[in-house]
Amino acid sequence: MLQLISKFALLILVLGILVLLVTGNLFSPSPMVIAAQILAIALSVWARRGFQKGQFSIHADPGGGQMMSKGPYRFIRHPMYAAALLLIWSSVLGHWSMMTLVVGLVVTLFVCTRIMMEEGLLRERFPEYAEYARATKRIIPFVI
Repeated sequence: MLQLISKFALLILVLGILVLLVTGNLFSPSPMVIAAQILAIALSVWARRGFQKGQFSIHADPGGGQMMSKGPYRFIRHPMYAAALLLIWSSVLGHWSMMTLVVGLVVTLFVCTRIMMEEGLLRERFPEYAEYARATKRIIPFVI
């Protein structure tokens, strides 16, 4: 059941980005939106590069190897989700409308659900995760 929910949440994230792209609401001429989206892409690449070969999975299923705590994981527990939310919300704010707001809220709800599920799995798999979680914020460094 958890795997099904995890896959559905990932699908919602991808669909949210696609909806914004197809409707012309993903990219903006605003320098602030462009900067935020470049930051989102850079954070995503930095986070992805921290994984060892064969360790990365798009499913909320901690694989073999060690718990991630290097790179952006030193500052936030979920940098890839943070990057996705930054990309989505910069688009929403750059093209403010009821439709983009709904996309942002729906994606955020499903990403938060996926984070909660994934953290449960990480706590089971890695005993040291509880201490790491106490010392590191989920999405926004030093804030949330």
